[in-house]
Amino acid sequence: METGYIQIYTGNGKGKTTAAFGLALRAALSGKRVFIGQFVKGMEYSELAVKNVISAIEIEQFGRGCFIEKVPVIEDYEAAAKGLARAGEILRERHHDLVVLDEIFVALFFKLITIADILALIDKRHPAVELVLTGRYAPQEIIERADLVTEMLEVKHYYSQGVIARRGIEY
Repeated sequence: METGYIQIYTGNGKGKTTAAFGLALRAALSGKRVFIGQFVKGMEYSELAVKNVISAIEIEQFGRGCFIEKVPVIEDYEAAAKGLARAGEILRERHHDLVVLDEIFVALFFKLITIADILALIDKRHPAVELVLTGRYAPQEIIERADLVTEMLEVKHYYSQGVIARRGIEY
C-alpha cells in the first residue's frame, strides 16, 4: 500500500474488536504484516490464538489481566504507558502494514492516556501504514483526523436477557 488510512470503530454496539480482527485477517491473508496492540485487555481472549495460526499477525496486550470496572490502579497506568511506547515504536518502524490499537478509546475514557497521546501516535505513523483505533467513546478530535469512522449501534443485545459473555463469541 502506498497510502495507509486511519480507521475508527467506535460506539456502544458489539463488534468493534471483531471488525478490527476481520480486517487483520484479510490483510494477513493478502500477504500484509499486522500488529495488534490491545489496551486495557490482559485476559486470555480467544482471538489471541490467531498468532499461533497466522504468523503475519503479532498481538500484544497492554492490560493487567482484568477489565477496569471503577477506578484504575497504578498497574493500569503502567500498562497503558507501555502500550503507548510500543505502539509508537511499531508505527515509526514501518515493519507492519496494518496496526490495530484495540480498546485505545477505553484507555482514554479511564484517563490512562490522553487525546494528545493518541494524536502523537497518529503523527508518528508512517504514511503507508493503515491504522485502526477501536473502543467506545471516540472523541471528536480523533474522529476529525480519521479517514473512516464506523459507529457500532446497539439495537438489541441478549445481555439484557441475562446471557453472559460466551467464549468464542464475545471473548
